[in-house]
Amino acid sequence: MKIINIKTWVLGAIVLASASGCTSELDQYNQEKLGGPENFYADFKLVVDPLVSMQRGLQADYQLYPNLSADMFSGMFSTASQFNGGKNNMTYYMMDGWNNRIIARQQDIFNYSINMDNAAEKIYPGINFKGTFAVKKILRVITAARVSDNHGPVVYSKYDTPNANGTTDFDSQQNAYNQFIIDLTAAINDLQTVQTSPATQNVEDKSALKKADLVYQGNMAKWAKLANSLKLRLAMRMSYADPAKSKQYAEEALASPAGLISENDDNALISVGQSELSFIIYSWGDCLIGAPLMAYMNGYNDPRLPAYAIPATDSNPLINGKYIGIRQGIDLLNGKSTYGGFSQPQAKSANGDYFSATDGKMKLFTAAETWFLKAEAALRGYTGAGEIKADYEAGVQRSFGEWGKSASVATYLANTTDTEAPYVDPKNAANNIGVGHPELSTITIAWNNADSNERKLERIITQKWLSLYPNGPEAWAEQRRTGYPILFKVRQNDSGGLISTDAMIRRIPFTVDTKNSLFNYPQALQYLGGADTGGTKLWWDKKP
Repeated sequence: MKIINIKTWVLGAIVLASASGCTSELDQYNQEKLGGPENFYADFKLVVDPLVSMQRGLQADYQLYPNLSADMFSGMFSTASQFNGGKNNMTYYMMDGWNNRIIARQQDIFNYSINMDNAAEKIYPGINFKGTFAVKKILRVITAARVSDNHGPVVYSKYDTPNANGTTDFDSQQNAYNQFIIDLTAAINDLQTVQTSPATQNVEDKSALKKADLVYQGNMAKWAKLANSLKLRLAMRMSYADPAKSKQYAEEALASPAGLISENDDNALISVGQSELSFIIYSWGDCLIGAPLMAYMNGYNDPRLPAYAIPATDSNPLINGKYIGIRQGIDLLNGKSTYGGFSQPQAKSANGDYFSATDGKMKLFTAAETWFLKAEAALRGYTGAGEIKADYEAGVQRSFGEWGKSASVATYLANTTDTEAPYVDPKNAANNIGVGHPELSTITIAWNNADSNERKLERIITQKWLSLYPNGPEAWAEQRRTGYPILFKVRQNDSGGLISTDAMIRRIPFTVDTKNSLFNYPQALQYLGGADTGGTKLWWDKKP
């Protein structure tokens, strides 16, 4: 497996010199390239820098993934750009040259992880980076879970240990999810061990993490909460595929002394500097807001709307000044000249602009998600989840707090009548979704104990989806798992019959790069249990 980054080459040179016993050559190399051994040793650069890169790597190549796939499939985003002549992911014509970034980014992030392992062993022997490496483990889970939620089978537990013939084995999605839970649990334990150690112990470990941490600035207790919250997320994702394990893992997370991200002060946001969405949206004009998101928010008179989107600038009086999105999978007519003036996305939270060109944030996990997960767990009868209505309302409250709209939340939660608004496309009436259309939801906001469990689930997940913005990958995963929120289907299906318009896209196929790589693709096909197309369901996608 080839590792392609500058730090790998630097580390390789150091390890080679060290292994050959050429002390004088190593000293000279350190002085010339790294400023002497005291530089990389005192600052632990060869552990710190790869961990920084692992975090930043989660938003690298953002347009190719997830913006032109999961973001669009989630219903949160859309585009007026006629990529590939209007036949592309959005019309279910799978674009290999885009979708190959899913595994490519995993390889980059996992190779940074290997760099850290090598540095700890060869450059910093005797130093225990237990807490820092627990964070590394969490980032590997986040990365691999994203890959798995797109493709299904994933190279995870065997990534660092190729076979004798050079190939690397996949995990089935089921095995991967169970291993994710094991690794998150181990990370929680390691973080708690270091966190509770005396101030005079684990000094190097704590120092390294503080230098590298773009999320919590070295706060291990908050990282443990994130790991435990992720455990709850993954447990609920298994709810239809393995109800017993889902219940077991969720109840472990709910009872864990590590706690959960229940308040916005603990939200997991990566400080990425320049958000790649800042130029994808505002410079290139390739990303606009999704029609379903605007239909729900307009229908609900949602106070978060101006935090999520910018009013349309199209000169048509039926569009100008309004919040209006574009349907996915339609004939874009003349592209940007037709639809480019529809609403752009933004993300102006109470904690700053997530899409900032200088101080952007990438959303990993927030308090609202925890409360909606608890609400669903309570609906399913899981011990320790609390009371459904209270959890649901707490989720909405935390989301409103995240976006600086807390003053309006009581009125919103009391709304018993508003539903998703009909969608009107002034450019092409064939795209309209009118009252009574099956793709238009009738779910209201206020909690109603008299509703069926299925309608309660729709209410929970619809509000959860609204709160997940702008996390398209998580929103799309939950929509596939539960069927909610109800989304608009594509009108132009270029899959050649491989993806059902009614069932909608269920996964992203493996690309030619993976098929021709040293990853064991035949094994992945076996684990997938169906054709390698966008129409095959993932393991956890088992709702009757």
